[in-house]
Amino acid sequence: MSRIFGTFLVFSMIFLIVPVSSSAAEMAMGDKTLDDVGLWSVMRPDGHTPGGVMVGNLHHAGRWMLSYRLQFMDMEGNRDGTDRLSVSDVFAGGYGVSPTEMTMQMHVVGVMYSPSEKVTLIAMIPYMIKEMDHRTSLGFIPAPDTTFTTRSDGLADIKLTGLIPLMQSGRHRIHLGVGLSFPTGSIDEKDDLPPLDGNDAHLPYPMQLGSGTYDLLGGLTYSGQAEHWSWGGQAGGTLRTGENDNDYSLGDTYALTSWVARKWSQKVSTSLRVNGQIWGNIEGNDSKLAVPAAVNPTADPNLRAGKRWDLLLGANIYLPGSGMKGHRLFFEGGMPIYQDLDGPQLETDWVVTFVYKYAL
Repeated sequence: MSRIFGTFLVFSMIFLIVPVSSSAAEMAMGDKTLDDVGLWSVMRPDGHTPGGVMVGNLHHAGRWMLSYRLQFMDMEGNRDGTDRLSVSDVFAGGYGVSPTEMTMQMHVVGVMYSPSEKVTLIAMIPYMIKEMDHRTSLGFIPAPDTTFTTRSDGLADIKLTGLIPLMQSGRHRIHLGVGLSFPTGSIDEKDDLPPLDGNDAHLPYPMQLGSGTYDLLGGLTYSGQAEHWSWGGQAGGTLRTGENDNDYSLGDTYALTSWVARKWSQKVSTSLRVNGQIWGNIEGNDSKLAVPAAVNPTADPNLRAGKRWDLLLGANIYLPGSGMKGHRLFFEGGMPIYQDLDGPQLETDWVVTFVYKYAL
């Protein structure tokens, strides 16, 4: 799978110097007339992809866009394969610690600029907050069934992406995304662990804020429109490059999503989206871990892989009026319809995303 995606990235770089196949006349027309003459238009609520879709929209030359994204995710209960596990099941597997719930908040500030019609540049600066609740088994520490919580927060990995339009024909368009993720997120997060008498200890993999490596990003996005409907799909992934300073590398990730949206008015549209993800196990081992993998499953690099399909409902609000021109609001929320995890591993219960965009 990695070889296939690596080949895709090589061909992606070739497209950087290939002229766009859409006609210059279509690109130069005013946005307000595109929908009327049967061309793809951004001047409608579903002119942007659903809120949870990243790097899904192009910009015209010389235009800027600022965005703020807030995402919540809740993970509760453990799973091995497709089977759910109780805390007792985890303890029965020989572990002294079991995660019970994890919450994640991600705040992302985005800046988008198009120096020309052939490329749109995007920078995404994320800030992440993570909390994980645990239970311990009898004998691991003096008090039976003791609970404790670990927390980490800070800057995550910054991403820079270039979007290149490949085709625009009528109400259909395709663009390519090629980018790089920088290791700005910490891989040395620490917190107090009761099993270690409250000492500040190096946290397991899920509680770290970054990958620690420069990662290659790539994806292909298709969008189409009709009078009242729009639809699209995106395929992409992340390739890790080598080991980080703690002697491990996160698994590669791949994603596939498809959506359909209904425009109800010039200001409001709703969407239905299916999103699939697959991610690999960690290669190597973090030698700084305070609690060994034999005690806590979150410290086991061979228990991090999985695959998941989510079903999500969304709403886009476009404010074209003179007082709010350029402003857009997005909401999307949903839950998994299928999960298969290398466990014990916390399963995802729900995810919610809010997005605000302002075009300058």
